[in-house]
Amino acid sequence: MTTYIIIMLICLVFSAYFSATETAFSCANKTRLRALAEKGNKKAELAVNLAEKYDRLISTILIGNNIVNILLASVGTLVFVEELKLPSGAAISTAVITVAVLIFGEITPKSIANDFPEKFAMFSAPLIRTFIWLLLPLNFIFSGWKKLVDLIVRVKDDEDDNMAQEELLMMVEEAEQEGDIDTDEGDLLRNAIEFSDLKAEDILTHRVDLEALPVDAAKKEIAAMFTRTRFSRIPIYEDSIDNIVGVIHQKDFYVGTGVTTESIKDIISPVLFIHQYEKIDDLLKKLQKEKAHIAIVVDEYGGTLGIVTMEDILEQLVGDIWDEHDEVVEEFKELDENNFVIDCNMNLDDFCEEFDIKTESDSVSVGGWVAEQIGNIPDVNDSFTFENLIITVIETDAHRASTIKVEKQESDVEEKD
Repeated sequence: MTTYIIIMLICLVFSAYFSATETAFSCANKTRLRALAEKGNKKAELAVNLAEKYDRLISTILIGNNIVNILLASVGTLVFVEELKLPSGAAISTAVITVAVLIFGEITPKSIANDFPEKFAMFSAPLIRTFIWLLLPLNFIFSGWKKLVDLIVRVKDDEDDNMAQEELLMMVEEAEQEGDIDTDEGDLLRNAIEFSDLKAEDILTHRVDLEALPVDAAKKEIAAMFTRTRFSRIPIYEDSIDNIVGVIHQKDFYVGTGVTTESIKDIISPVLFIHQYEKIDDLLKKLQKEKAHIAIVVDEYGGTLGIVTMEDILEQLVGDIWDEHDEVVEEFKELDENNFVIDCNMNLDDFCEEFDIKTESDSVSVGGWVAEQIGNIPDVNDSFTFENLIITVIETDAHRASTIKVEKQESDVEEKD
């Protein structure tokens, strides 16, 4: 009787060990383990090595857990039926063993391991390595069976192989809510996830906002533009802005204590031309390869659509980059609870999120969306209603809306208690 009880307790302990080990290796932060391993922690190094062969590890855990649980149930049945000779001993044994395994062999150890996954993974690593070697023949058999099953039922689906962008964004949101990362880190991760989807047309400075000069411009005029814009580079065009021939760099224009004596054509640097649908991650590589800072975006007819700078691309990852010369533009100004003034350069997605509206539009900016809604070239006092918003154009520039006023309408339908 005593021997049976000892065997049952040992089986229960190992059941708890296998369950906790499974949870620990599933939840452990591999980056933290690698960091500890690099600092010389041998158990962390062993845990990392075991985790890298996860299929073999989990197979060992499941085999071991099943063996001890079956042994526990068998011995328990002997105790209740043969030793205690209880009526309905098998049923009582099943009930008692099931409750014991659930509480002490599953729920409790898994909860503890989930709270300290890295520590428990390092604690269990030496012993589980021993079990991996002991159960190697069984692992080999089950590994072969798994490969056979994979060949029979395997379905190739690239969409299933790659984690969807929405899932990654959800993971970032959850990590932010749980306090694993702060808001700035969350924004940086979201920007990085969405980075590869952006195209040049999404971030360009449109031609109507482009600061450029003709190739025959006077040096006085070029100097004035450098002073006014504070830009380090100015695009130069010949005949029209649709024929940009290069850029002038400020360091080439100002030499020593004055303006260069060379002709403008001699100090123009070549420029990179790209189409509007170029992915910005590809564009970044091109700019780095060409050692360029500006790319000219052309439309389907070869005309100039706008420019994209290295700074524009980097801002998509790290947010706005400000220097002492940048002018702060307030895109969103609240007049009162229901009235707002909006700069039309504001991103349309940000605008929709701010006012909790949904719209299907190809436009990137609020200005482009306003032109779509009006149906022609916007003019001052043009107005339209969208969902619960009354939108009025209050300023225009170069045949487009530059500033709008947004008025929120109170819902006519009140919720009844």
